[in-house]
Amino acid sequence: MKLSHAWTRSLVFATLVPTFGLAPACAPHDEEELDDSILAAAAAAAGNGAPNGSHFNLNIIGVPRAKSASMTNDGRRIFVPLSGSTKILLSEGSFQVLDANATDGSGAFQLPNPDPDNDGITTYSVLARALGKPGGSSKTTTCATDPSTGELYCSIYSMVLVREKGQSTFSNVSKQLLYVFADLDGDGTVERMPLFDDRLTDYFWQYDNNGLKLAQLRFYQVPTNVN
Repeated sequence: MKLSHAWTRSLVFATLVPTFGLAPACAPHDEEELDDSILAAAAAAAGNGAPNGSHFNLNIIGVPRAKSASMTNDGRRIFVPLSGSTKILLSEGSFQVLDANATDGSGAFQLPNPDPDNDGITTYSVLARALGKPGGSSKTTTCATDPSTGELYCSIYSMVLVREKGQSTFSNVSKQLLYVFADLDGDGTVERMPLFDDRLTDYFWQYDNNGLKLAQLRFYQVPTNVN
């Protein structure tokens, strides 16, 4: 599935393109150790702050024990440690989980180039919210490597999700998850690199979890201006 880049740039965020053609979140496999309450929360949509319309849904699920099963090309969820850090390796292509087991140090997710022209207007947007037992939190930072020096750069912006009591609502995290903002040349000016910009390589999300059981991401085919 390829995303069309011929969208009207003046679209309001809440206006959806109905031809996105993506199904809602999939149900987990029988063997997955998930609370029924979390699954019910993930399915709830009314009043959650997200627009109506087609989207790709990705659940990042915190689990207390590492998984051992092979989970390649497996569903629309990625398992991460309930406490600790891991990486979600990113590659370019249609939306797809390539490795759902990030409890062993890394998982893998495929997604389209969000801003091929690097004009600061994305071709799709990411919304996120925290679900599960109140009190958990997570921090996700987009990172990549300078191919000429081997130096790792992580964005100055991170997605921080905190599960508080009551209704959990979505927020737009396109700036945090689809770009690396960093000073590559050391001149004191921060440069903007969208995912898969060739100035960097080996893009990934650094996921630091502090008890968050479910981070839910939704990808909508509408633009966000990060300028």
